[in-house]
Amino acid sequence: MSLRSLGIAVTVLATLLAPPAEAAGHTLVVDVASRFRPVTHVGAGGLYALAENNRPADSMLLPLKLNTLTQPPPRVGQKPNGQPPGGDALKIAPQADRVGAAQVVRMPDIYPDFPYKWLGWDDWLAKVDTMVADRRNATNVSNVSAWEIWNEPDWTWDTAAAGDFNAGWVRTVQRIRTRDTVTPVAGPGYASWNTDRMRAFLTTAQANGVLPDIVIWHELDHSSGSVAAHVSAYRSLEASLGISPRPIFINEYAWTDEVDVPGRVANYIAKFERAGVQAADRAFWYEYGTVNGLVVNNNQPTGTWWLYKWYGDMAGSMVTTIPPAQSGIDGFAAYDPSRRRVDVVFGDESGANSVRVTGLGELSGSVRVTLESTPASGRFTAVTAPTTISTSTYTVANGQITVAVPGMSASDAYHLVVQPTTAYQQRYEAENASVFRAQRLTSTSASNGGYVGRIDNAGDPRNDSYVDFIVNVPTARAYTMTIGYANGTGATSTQGLAYNGGAWSTVSYPPTAGWGRFGTVSTSVTLHAGYNVIRLAKGAPFFNGATGYAELDYITLT
Repeated sequence: MSLRSLGIAVTVLATLLAPPAEAAGHTLVVDVASRFRPVTHVGAGGLYALAENNRPADSMLLPLKLNTLTQPPPRVGQKPNGQPPGGDALKIAPQADRVGAAQVVRMPDIYPDFPYKWLGWDDWLAKVDTMVADRRNATNVSNVSAWEIWNEPDWTWDTAAAGDFNAGWVRTVQRIRTRDTVTPVAGPGYASWNTDRMRAFLTTAQANGVLPDIVIWHELDHSSGSVAAHVSAYRSLEASLGISPRPIFINEYAWTDEVDVPGRVANYIAKFERAGVQAADRAFWYEYGTVNGLVVNNNQPTGTWWLYKWYGDMAGSMVTTIPPAQSGIDGFAAYDPSRRRVDVVFGDESGANSVRVTGLGELSGSVRVTLESTPASGRFTAVTAPTTISTSTYTVANGQITVAVPGMSASDAYHLVVQPTTAYQQRYEAENASVFRAQRLTSTSASNGGYVGRIDNAGDPRNDSYVDFIVNVPTARAYTMTIGYANGTGATSTQGLAYNGGAWSTVSYPPTAGWGRFGTVSTSVTLHAGYNVIRLAKGAPFFNGATGYAELDYITLT
């Protein structure tokens, strides 16, 4: 379940009138013109990532833009690696909420041992009842996105004592549905991909009306190169059975010798983004409450933390990356049109290599190119900052540049930033935000081609609809916040507005020309310097005052 020391930073200032000659070795190609999904920080999550008493600190979490966590259930009994039970989903929920993270609750972790010791069906169903009741009583918790029914049943389910797992899934989900018809269920949670096993599971679940709302398996076989094939196999299986597409959640990835190696992690995330996975969690191997080795001493970053920080800095759309092979150099990239900024994070290769960035039609002329790296420092060594390798000016020729990356270490991760000028982010797209019980939609009339709609639910913390924007501002002061929205109701609608856990106010949205037809309204928000979380809600704990309906396109802070 789940060193190099920093070199001295060297800054090279040079003006290159044409793209440099391509470096020897391998080339990662980035096509900025090929934008395939909104930035949602798919791979920014962890198993047992958080622990009680705000571990790790919010300041370590906000820059990562965490997507989805997997946490133990209320009344957790699991003692990972002999540690005391911890990470209770309901107890860490306030912190997860403050940093915009959803969480899936792993139900069998109510047991103390791993592999789990089966104590009989009466015992298990009584525990299920207790967990569901505890969650339903936690009316201030709204970020639980699913129940995970079991973990790695391909080897932890006691078939001799409990019977067939697929029948056990049916029985457990049916029991949950007698008490909770709202919260999605997730599974089967296999330790590895197996087509025949998944087919048998889906066939049984489908026949009994208990298909998972979210499909889970783990990628722990030392081969990120197999991710695309596994996702494709699942989609083919799903279609062959007539099952509507389900979100895929890989809630454990990277083995013990990979999870703290930034170069390997970059390779995994690249595969998840390209395959269309909805979320993925770093595997747990050692200490909980550290985002699985990203944070040491509660408030200091390790080398791998910087990779996820670079990931968190991405905005706009993910763009296509083309590695030379399924193993070796790979990476993921995004383009933010509001800043005309390209971010590329890559690694898993040694020696002299290069990154070719194409499709730069919106960045003609000279561009500023920064290249930096972060080491595999392990989980106990803090790294205060990445190492700057070069800061250069390139001239875009034929819509592209090629950046040489000399002396790569396969264990390190690298970050390439291409932009005309350095500017802080002012526009935040709704589809890049943390979206709870609403849908990311596309429209040519929307900013960046995407928006969030169906923000429809209120009155029940299990399915309240809201959007959390994690923003980063340079100074503490009042900002004018302009909201791009659509309101096709024909009458004024409202949503709740709160930031940093403060008091609620109401934003009014006059009618627009229709759904997906956008206008703007403005209000004022007083923010502190650095990271802030701004929530716009139809419904949320402590707020049920919205009227009508509205879609969200973006916010800008000026």
